[in-house]
Order: sequence, then structure tokens, then C-alpha cells
Amino acid sequence: MLVIGLRTRNGKEPALWSWLLNIRYKLIGREADKGLLFRIFIYLILLDTAYIYLKPILHMVTTMVKNADDLLDPAVNWFPRVIYLGNLQDAWEWLKYPKALATSLTMALVVALLQTMSCAVTGYAFARLKVPFKNVMFFFLLLTFIVPMQVTILPNIIYARELGLLNTIYPIIVPAFFGLGLKGALFVIIYRQFFSTQPKELEEAARIDGASVYKIFYKVMMPLAKPAILVVFLFSFIWTWNDFYLPSMYLADIETAPLSMGISRIATALRQQAEQYGPSVTDEAIRMSTTFLMIVPPMLLYSFTQRWFIEGVERTGLVE
Repeated sequence: MLVIGLRTRNGKEPALWSWLLNIRYKLIGREADKGLLFRIFIYLILLDTAYIYLKPILHMVTTMVKNADDLLDPAVNWFPRVIYLGNLQDAWEWLKYPKALATSLTMALVVALLQTMSCAVTGYAFARLKVPFKNVMFFFLLLTFIVPMQVTILPNIIYARELGLLNTIYPIIVPAFFGLGLKGALFVIIYRQFFSTQPKELEEAARIDGASVYKIFYKVMMPLAKPAILVVFLFSFIWTWNDFYLPSMYLADIETAPLSMGISRIATALRQQAEQYGPSVTDEAIRMSTTFLMIVPPMLLYSFTQRWFIEGVERTGLVE
């Protein structure tokens, strides 16, 4: 009350009152989301979230470089006494890593490229073209996204066997050429959402200049769709890379399996070995090594494309 009275009589703020206001504005801010306390709260949340996501990766890396002594010693938790690469070498040999990596890369890259192009054409047709029964076809497209893959896998396996395509990657690649495959319906929806937000004046101007529908799509709309293209490509690549179900159905008898199947085979072999001879000290370290070898390529890919990927997610409307 004394401070307020002094301010009222003199028409000026006293030094103490000014100092208190400055402290308040620095801690709380003139707005609720600009004060120091709010920023500290946000940083704490971000650090906690980062720790939740990074802890399994740190545990994986530290476990795979431990030798048997460090694995048995309860005092060794995060930092091993000696960096041991034998577990990584064993996982490399068990996975047949160069051949398995080539198989996984070929399958993921081809599927991602085909889905990126075919789903773009389908999404543009649903967004812009006047097609009879378009809403009905879009409903059936949503059904392919809703119906579980396990419902339709048996007829697909029968068709692949009759065509002589079992134990090859063609049953996984060919559907991507037609906008299907793993999560194909979702990619069509992403493109449809993106093309629906583009101004129609661009197409009208291109039609006035005499451009056909195909030229409008490839010359006008596709250059604008770079954010959607990047999002679809990365999603398709990662999901195909990590997928275990489809390769296990079509590539069950193949010798050089992709990495997703190799990890499962190693886990099964370790479990059978533990049942016969008892658990080994290095079983967990070998599992961590195989997981590390599988996630390294997607992590490298994302590390180079994360900025454009985040911008693409924002511009395609996935965050709405």
C-alpha cells in the first residue's frame, strides 16, 4: 500500500516497485508463455521426453559393447570397463549382414519409390478429377486401410504361389506399383489432403495455356508436392524396412532373409539354445547388437532428412 501510495502522489514508480515489476516480468512474463518459469517448465518436459526415448538406445549401445565379465558384474551399468566388439561381430555373421542389408535396402527403396509415385497419381485423382463413383471408390480405399492385413493375406499367398512368386520379393513390390502395399491407403489420403489444399487457379491457368491433365499433374502439381513426396517416401521406407509380417509370409524359405526376419531368426535360435544348454551370458548382448545393426540405416537416413521431414509433415496437414 505504501508503494502504491508513493506512485500515486509522485506520478512515478519508486525504485523498489520498478525492481519488483522487472523480477515479475522476467519470471512470469507479460504473457503466460514468455516467462522464465514457463521456459524452465518446457525444458524439463523436453528433457524428460528425450530421456524416455534415448534410454533404450543408450542401454542397447552400452550392452552390446560389454564383454562377459562386464555383463556379469552388477557394478558395471552404463560404462563398460573395456569396449568389446565381439558381440557385434557375431551378430554380423549370424545375420549375414551384407546380403541381408542388400535385400532390405532393395525391397524398402523399390517399394518406397513405387508408392511415392503411384499414390501421388491416385491421390491427385481423388482430390481434383471428376471421376464417376469417386466417393464410393474412396470408401473402398478406406476399407483397405481399416481391414487387417491378416484377413487378406491367405488369398494373396495363394495367388503368389500359382504365379511362382513365392520366396521372391515381387509379391511385396508389385502391389506398390498400383498404389497398394503396406499402408498404401494412408499415403493416398496424405496426397489427397495435400492436393485438396492447393489453389485451383494454378490448374485453370495451365488449362488456358493448353496443358493436358497429365501435364498439369507432372509439371504443376508434383513440383508443389515435394513436402508430401518426402513424407510418403520416408514413411514407406521405414515401414517396409521394419515390417516382419509380409516377409515372413512370402519369404519363409529364402536363405538370405531381410534384416527384420534375421532378427527374429536369431532370437528363435538363442531361445532354442537356451532351452537345450541353458542361457548364455552374451545372449542379451547379441540381441542388442542385431537390433543396432538394423536401426543404423534408418537413423542415418532420418538424420539427413529430419528438417525437410518435419516441414513436410506440417505442410501436408498430418499435424491437424
